[in-house]
Amino acid sequence: MTTLALALQTRTFRSLQRHRNYRIFFTGQLVSLAGTWMQNVALAWLVVQLSGSALAIGALMFCRFVPFTVLGLFAGVLVDRFETRRLVMATQAAAMTVSILLAVFTLSGSSSLALVYVLAAVGGVALSFDAPGRQALTFQMVGPSELPNAVALNAGLFNASRVVGPAIAGGVIATIGTGACFVINAVSFLAVLAALWSMRPEELHPVARSTTAGLLRGTREAFTFARHDPELRVVLVVVTLVSTVGFNFHVLVPLLASNTLDVGPEGFGFLSAAFGFGALLGALASATSHGASWRLLSLGGSGFGVLSLLLAPIQQAVVAGALLVGIGVCFTLFTANANALVQLRAPDQLRGRMIGIYLFAFVGTAPIGGLFAGALADIGGTPLAFGVAGATALLTIALASARRAQIARRSADVAVA
Repeated sequence: MTTLALALQTRTFRSLQRHRNYRIFFTGQLVSLAGTWMQNVALAWLVVQLSGSALAIGALMFCRFVPFTVLGLFAGVLVDRFETRRLVMATQAAAMTVSILLAVFTLSGSSSLALVYVLAAVGGVALSFDAPGRQALTFQMVGPSELPNAVALNAGLFNASRVVGPAIAGGVIATIGTGACFVINAVSFLAVLAALWSMRPEELHPVARSTTAGLLRGTREAFTFARHDPELRVVLVVVTLVSTVGFNFHVLVPLLASNTLDVGPEGFGFLSAAFGFGALLGALASATSHGASWRLLSLGGSGFGVLSLLLAPIQQAVVAGALLVGIGVCFTLFTANANALVQLRAPDQLRGRMIGIYLFAFVGTAPIGGLFAGALADIGGTPLAFGVAGATALLTIALASARRAQIARRSADVAVA
């Protein structure tokens, strides 16, 4: 216990201890992300109430993330060009406006599927620029040596919010309604905007910026760099396949609660919180580790595959919640290590674009994945959807590990020759 406590003190939270700007930003996100997860739960539940269709939930994910599919790759070029802190302030303000509109329309009783989809798409446009901006800003706040730790802590914060936000949202939806969740989220954005405003720009880590490349040329440069880096290429392919087929929790967890387990909004909140709690544990494990590695990435991907297969036939909410804790741990081990590996292999002038490619692989294919998961759930319920997700993850990690071993053997042969 003493060794564990010492590790937590000296390694897990070192980015927060050493960097004032990151500490302020982390605090603002602590408030804002809880509201964001309340809105995510409320939005999915609102669509369930309006439609009762599994495919409609998939369509919601399509609308939320299709802007990322269209804009995500080009957003990295702008992140490499403009002052990152101000960019993130603008995107956060835009997301707050979307939450205000959702609150107004829901509380007035004028919500419709079409309106929800339009606002989800507008929020997706803001996310397209916000996500790579926040990732690049993290690098500027802590520098390269602390980046894996900060990425893991960001994941921990994000997923701690999965525990708090859905748990609160389930009770709020059951007692007051979905509109209150949108109101709370709109107010919560003020915390992160205040944090961004109060940063000290002179303490940000200096980075080289690309100010000449256009959108197409700049994006092509990033793809060329990724194509000629075998390690980077393998990570990006794995993230694309596992995320597209497997990471469709926004679609499958509400369907698991409402259709498979029939546990209502409170049960939905419990299942979402269980996943978030596991993801928080995985983030703390990643933050405590000495650095990002393929070993941890593959462990997370393989564990996700096995646990998804085990979850597929489950009909008991408590057992499903326990398995979702484990799935959450593996999810964050996978994503935190993949994120850090990509950023650390990118030069300064390409970092925003490489983050954009990573996020495109992780989020940009979500419209396809969401519709695919919704269609599978319509055909065979969540058991079929979780089964396909688990099998895909295991096969992808196995093939990628074999490919990495092949690359290592070729490198060794070249070195000997």
